[in-house]
Amino acid sequence: MPKDRIDGEVQPGLKWGPFTMRIPLVHLRFSLTDVLQGFAVAGATGLALVPYFMALLGLSFEEAVVMAMIHSMLISFSWMLFGDPYAPGWLTPAIPFVVAFITSPAYLGDHASQFQAMTALSLNFAFILIVLGVSGLGAKLIQVVPNVFKGGIILGAAIAAFMRVTKDGDAANVFQSAPIAGTLGVVVCLVFAFSKPLQAIALRNQGLAKLLGLGLLPGFIIAGTVGYFTGEFNYNIRWEILDVGAATVSLWEKASPFVIGWPSMATFVASFPLALITYILFFGDVVTGNEMIEQAQKERSDEKLDINSSRAHMATGIRNILMGITAPFFSTQGVLWTGIQVVLLKRWAQGKEKLNSIYDSIGSFYLFGLPILFILLPLVTLLEPLLPVALAVTLILTAFACATLALALVQDATERGAMVITAMAFSLFEPWMGLLIGLFTIAALCGIGVFMPNQGKDAEQTSSSKDSP
Repeated sequence: MPKDRIDGEVQPGLKWGPFTMRIPLVHLRFSLTDVLQGFAVAGATGLALVPYFMALLGLSFEEAVVMAMIHSMLISFSWMLFGDPYAPGWLTPAIPFVVAFITSPAYLGDHASQFQAMTALSLNFAFILIVLGVSGLGAKLIQVVPNVFKGGIILGAAIAAFMRVTKDGDAANVFQSAPIAGTLGVVVCLVFAFSKPLQAIALRNQGLAKLLGLGLLPGFIIAGTVGYFTGEFNYNIRWEILDVGAATVSLWEKASPFVIGWPSMATFVASFPLALITYILFFGDVVTGNEMIEQAQKERSDEKLDINSSRAHMATGIRNILMGITAPFFSTQGVLWTGIQVVLLKRWAQGKEKLNSIYDSIGSFYLFGLPILFILLPLVTLLEPLLPVALAVTLILTAFACATLALALVQDATERGAMVITAMAFSLFEPWMGLLIGLFTIAALCGIGVFMPNQGKDAEQTSSSKDSP
């Protein structure tokens, strides 16, 4: 049986340096609900980049699935080996920039050069993260950022997610590719996750409570079933077991810098600006994740969730190094999967009787880091038609959760307006341009004092003392 936690303390684990390892079934329990969700949601989403791997990098279907499997295993390291209380995922907004970078004339058509560019991006990004993590500068930066700017970043993520899920021709636009089944699946998932009236009824109805406890799974089952009968989804099941050994060897020979050679200094220099831009996205995810956890923590005094931004920097940096030398496809090793984080935290916040530890939920959702799903091609091909639904659901949940969180961060009307302008800038322009516009807008409308919290507090105290009788 997993070790019991002292009330009010952090979930037990094995400390190593600044990190904490938690072994499945030793430091965390099995959660059937989250395992079932993980098969459907994490499985389908984890496979979403397989077409990119095949079309852009010249990989076979088997090699592409193995690459996705390696990425998923490395993502699981975040909670298993390093102890972060986040549901980890991709840095999804960076993917279009990455694709544009490796399809530029310097790399297009030369798959070895494309993989080397991915390695350079990953190692540059890891360098930035580890330097900021070890020095503590990343954590200090996150602490001093004012709420209005945090809100702008988070709300920008919400707007960008809404825009992407409705963009013509985008893989996430399930309303276009499968209007009946996709729309029904997304609506069911959103209502099950956030509907207050439904949750109020569930307090009196045990059957509905159990159904809501299944999280996103009912929405996927409904979408998959309806899609089959409407003809929007076609299932071509392959009754095979993936030859992991052969696919891994061939992927290693095509992708690893130990075989194809290391990136040139020119490639490292050319890729550094994109790695720096991606850090802005990482920063936004850490801010979002921390705010979500702090909000949920108010409902659970029995388990302390240890937030450590320096640890998150270092852990994500290490994962990017491992990815960059084994299965390089940059931006697949981020710190937060926002849509899933909100779903898992929502269930955790319902109390210890529902879920002992957040790590029970995260670990089970990621199938304890075991890539069983990717090996079983019947399951892989069963989930393949659901990829657009998985992308749309995660983006819609991300958008809704980020919007509600951002709007709760500021109360002042002027700050709220500045936050909206900042959010629009982040969603419409490249990250560095959004950063500059946001900083200028907030400084011009709210004053530079918001970037100096201690001075801001002193000013408030002075004002209060003047108003006192």
